[in-house]
Amino acid sequence: MAFTFQINNDIKFNHDEKLLAKAAANEPKLKHTTVKATDLVDIVADEQAFNGYKAVANNQDIKQLPTYALKKGGKLVLDFGDHQVGRFSIDIDSVGSPMDAPLYLHLTFAETPAEIGVDASGYDGWLSSSWITEEYIHLDVLPTKLSLPRRYAFRYVEIEVKDTSPKWQASFSNPQVVTESAVSMTDVPLVNIDDPELKRIDEVSIKTLHDCMQSVFEDGPKRDHRLWLGDLRLQALANYATFNDDQLVKRCLYLFGGMTTTEGKISANVFTTPKVTPDDTFMYDYSLFFISVLSDFYKQSQNNEVLNDLYPIAKKQIELALKAVGNDDLLVMDEDWPVFVDWSTKIDKATAGQAILIYVLKQFIGLVQQKEPDQVARYQALVDRYSAAAVSQLFDADQGLFVSGPNREVNIASQVWMVLAHVLDDAENEQLMTKAVAKLFPVTGIATPYMYHHIAAALFEANHQADAIKLIKSYWGKMIDLGADTFFEAFEPENLSFSPYGSPVINSYCHAWSCTPTYLIRKYLVK
Repeated sequence: MAFTFQINNDIKFNHDEKLLAKAAANEPKLKHTTVKATDLVDIVADEQAFNGYKAVANNQDIKQLPTYALKKGGKLVLDFGDHQVGRFSIDIDSVGSPMDAPLYLHLTFAETPAEIGVDASGYDGWLSSSWITEEYIHLDVLPTKLSLPRRYAFRYVEIEVKDTSPKWQASFSNPQVVTESAVSMTDVPLVNIDDPELKRIDEVSIKTLHDCMQSVFEDGPKRDHRLWLGDLRLQALANYATFNDDQLVKRCLYLFGGMTTTEGKISANVFTTPKVTPDDTFMYDYSLFFISVLSDFYKQSQNNEVLNDLYPIAKKQIELALKAVGNDDLLVMDEDWPVFVDWSTKIDKATAGQAILIYVLKQFIGLVQQKEPDQVARYQALVDRYSAAAVSQLFDADQGLFVSGPNREVNIASQVWMVLAHVLDDAENEQLMTKAVAKLFPVTGIATPYMYHHIAAALFEANHQADAIKLIKSYWGKMIDLGADTFFEAFEPENLSFSPYGSPVINSYCHAWSCTPTYLIRKYLVK
């Protein structure tokens, strides 16, 4: 795990009330749907199942739920048929003698069966255990409708009766969730995808994006509930290809642009409740990606008001980023402003960071052409210099691959980002990825769909369509084979029990940066 908590209490932030008012004006009215539980299941241990547990049908009928009264120690698991994000409620009554003691319940909300199967009390990871989606509840009077105030992300709900009284039992009926999202699945235009596996991957991608589109583009509806710039960039691209909700992208751009540091730097993420607040976490590539989101948004919408409002902030990100470039025209890594690229601690990220700077500079030039055309030559000269430095100092001609860091490490991130930045010409890019596939595939040690997206995109860009499709199927398709209703925050095909936090109970199994196959499929494969 490369990402660590940053604590920068001395950072001061601007709050541009004009920009924040525009962010508030673009907050969506959430759409709601009532979804009822579809089945009752058992969660059973299975070494072959994802994280060691699976859901299996039992002999109970959901229509007969009120007749399955539970005493102390009794449990049942509701299956809602698909991933849901919303507010849960259930009717509860007592059966037998008069209720002479409170009902004590334990409810567990799970995106996957393992979150119920694994004993959460043993969790001791670096993320707070308060993110584990479980509730302990006492009810003094029955009958009642238990309507939980928190929003949950789940498919399964386990109800465990911790205690009642020997005189009576608890009866349950009408379990339902009122879902929340900024968009509707019916908003997505139909496209013709002939390959059934890619079609299913596309469907799960869209569901993942849908469930992460809330009052902002959240990174994950189970945990964090935050707006992260790296996630936003990918979500926005997937959104343009599917829901095409410009308003939500605009809101998120204004949130980031309205709360920069006094130096002008943009946070890696933003909290939205109880009030909008920038986090004191900063990443070099994420700050630059504000420009990417703005550039992609302008190409999509041609909205000059947003460009006029946010261009100065985008320009400031470039000027701050350029200060990190050394006299040799190469990026100098800074632990206080790290280059993220991927969670992996196993790769050197300097060359990828150089390529990201070039990639974003090229996008920025498109904005400069609209706002300051007389400055295009200046920024184009920087692109040329940094690209020349990358080729002369970071490209190993003998290997035909880019190297990174003092040990001249060869890793997949370096090749991928150099391809995406188009530092080489098209023929050279194709040859570079041919070498990368031969030397660095199958990919190992990369845990995030975020990085896998960029690998797949680079394969498409470098005329390796068959390899890109194979990667999408072996990575995202593998999640579906393991039962995914939505795509995961972290996933290593070579290590199915991988968790960046040490336990599957804290992982997010619906995560923003994993939604991009729908974008890749619709950009590169749908005619």
